[in-house]
Formats: sequence, C-alpha cells, structure tokens
Amino acid sequence: MKNFKKFKVDVRAIVDDGMSSRLIEGADIDGPWGFPIIKKPSQYIIPKNIVPFSRRSKASHEDAICFHEYDPVFADVLIHPENYVDEFKGRFILSPDFSLYRNAPFAAQIINVYRNRAIGAYFQNNGVHVIPLIRWGNSLTYSISAAVSEKVAFLGIEKHSICAISTYGCIRSKEDREEFKAGLKAMLETLEPEIVLVYGSMPDEVFKDFKDSTIFICYPDWIAKNHGGNH
Repeated sequence: MKNFKKFKVDVRAIVDDGMSSRLIEGADIDGPWGFPIIKKPSQYIIPKNIVPFSRRSKASHEDAICFHEYDPVFADVLIHPENYVDEFKGRFILSPDFSLYRNAPFAAQIINVYRNRAIGAYFQNNGVHVIPLIRWGNSLTYSISAAVSEKVAFLGIEKHSICAISTYGCIRSKEDREEFKAGLKAMLETLEPEIVLVYGSMPDEVFKDFKDSTIFICYPDWIAKNHGGNH
C-alpha cells in the first residue's frame, strides 16, 4: 500500500475557483498537491465492453462507460457531475479522460490529471463503480526530476489495484509510441497494477516488453469495433 498523506478537506474553506473544489469534500488526499484518491475496489469486476460516453445509451450494465472523446462532448460531467450520479449508479465508468497534450503547459497537464481524480473520486464516493483511467502527457508528468518531485500522472491512485489506460489516438506516430511506452513503463513500475484495461490496440512495439508485468485486458475502440477503423 502506498503511504498516502490523508486528511479531510473542508470545502467551505475553499474558494470556488472553477476547479470543482466542491467535489473533494470529505475525500482522502494524496501528496502535497492535494489530489483526491480513487480507491481500490473491494473486488475486481471486469466490464464486458467499454463504450464512449456519447454512446452510453447502447451500453449494458455489464459495460463500462469511458470518456475517450473530445473534451467538449462530456464537459457537462465536469460542470454538473451531480446530474449524472443516478444514471451512473450501478454501472461502471472509467474516470474522465481529460486531454494531456505533450506540448501543453505543464500546469494545464496537472489540472487535467486533478480533474480526472476529482470527478472519479466524487462518483466513487456517491456509489458509482469507478475504474481509474491513467493518462500521462510529456515526461514531466511521469518522471521525477529537479523540476518535479512527484510523478504527477500517478497521484491519487492506489498501488496493486485495477486501472485503465487508452491507446486511442495516442500511438499514431513513432514519437507518440515512444512517449507512450515510456509513460507505460513508469506507470507499471510506480503503481504495480494487478489488472490493466486497455481501450484501443496493443501493438507489440509498445507492449511486448511489459506483457508479463500485469494482466492486460484489451478492448477495441468504438470506431474500430463498429466501423472497422484503425486508431
């Protein structure tokens, strides 16, 4: 078990700064930057399929809902998550996949990791079965350096648990694949997950060196599955 710094947040002491601070009321916190923790489930239940948020009407209760779409498609989940609690209860969701562009300012990448944890923890604390989605951007998010003392991309996630990642739209170029592989290596070493759900393809170029590190379960992305696309 990771040694988390835990304390309770009094949301009344936090100014509404547009960062959904109200969502972390009562949450356990990881690290000095205050990332809410998405906790390890008491048992692992593996979803049958992974279905995008915009197509959730086609998902069964055995499927997980993901957010691997353009951020504006699910912006209302960030702004009004309380409107989705009843809909998501009794279902699986992956914590929201806010984009982490490698060329974005590091501050913006930190914000989007925080939002992933805040929304995920909020739904989990309201009875939704949440599987944390791990996303990294450039090397600042998944390594420790003179500039960064924390592996930001992995804060708020318990070790030896289940998590999800996505290759959808992330491994198109050689540079993309090299960066993704470096982040994947760091994630596996840091979190030592027992099960990793993969939304999208698993090319050997990226995954071959890690296939004995954990149990990978691959789900084709929605376009590839339904339209024969290749992402």
